[in-house]
Amino acid sequence: MTPRTLYRRIALAEVVTWSLLLIGMVLKYVTKTTDVAVSVFGLAHGVVFIAFCLVTVVLWVNQRWSLRTGILGLLSAVPPLLTVWWEHRLERRGLLEGGWRLAPGGDTPRNPAERVVAALTARPAVAASVLVVAVVALTAVALLVGPPVGSQG
Repeated sequence: MTPRTLYRRIALAEVVTWSLLLIGMVLKYVTKTTDVAVSVFGLAHGVVFIAFCLVTVVLWVNQRWSLRTGILGLLSAVPPLLTVWWEHRLERRGLLEGGWRLAPGGDTPRNPAERVVAALTARPAVAASVLVVAVVALTAVALLVGPPVGSQG
């Protein structure tokens, strides 16, 4: 899977879960019919949000994005439905082109972040496992910390 394909898929998943969460919020706060959808879709969105942020960091390193581009990539997950627009913008600017730069036979890693990405691209199955474990761990932390202030209701 290329960086472009990975980013496109995770950006779309983030938009889908945001949309479902917004539907759940309408059901809870506007129609007052159920709050189950907020719990279910909120958790799904949280998981995909974390995955999007982790993938953004990996691509930031692999694609050699500027600090500004990387930070804007992370921030694109905060407003509803912005990640697909952000992915299209990166695509138009050529910032998702090419393969995994740090894969075996590619560029030599020059810093600790690049060494981590190189290790992950050398072993895709391990990379997927590491991503899943990281998402689960960060989701557990988020659940322990609790919902954002003011979202109880």
